[in-house]
Amino acid sequence: MKSFALTAAAIALAAITTSAMADDATKGPAMEKCYGVSLAGKNDCKAGAGTSCAGTSKMDYQGNSWKQVPAGTCTTIMTPKGNGSLTPKSA
Repeated sequence: MKSFALTAAAIALAAITTSAMADDATKGPAMEKCYGVSLAGKNDCKAGAGTSCAGTSKMDYQGNSWKQVPAGTCTTIMTPKGNGSLTPKSA
């Protein structure tokens, strides 16, 4: 009976550990909003007045539309209109 209890405890611990690891794996890398880097119609969500959500930006690199990018990379992204921004840029 003692062996059964130890086996059951080991299985439970393995299940908990596996579940926690799966949760971490599905979260993926940290992301941030990056303004002024998306192409027309390729933004992730709201792009200023007259737009509602994803895919509604009207021009390439629209300053008030954003795209999700890996955290820490936004301001290093170069476009023909300059670097990406963590805050909306004037259009």
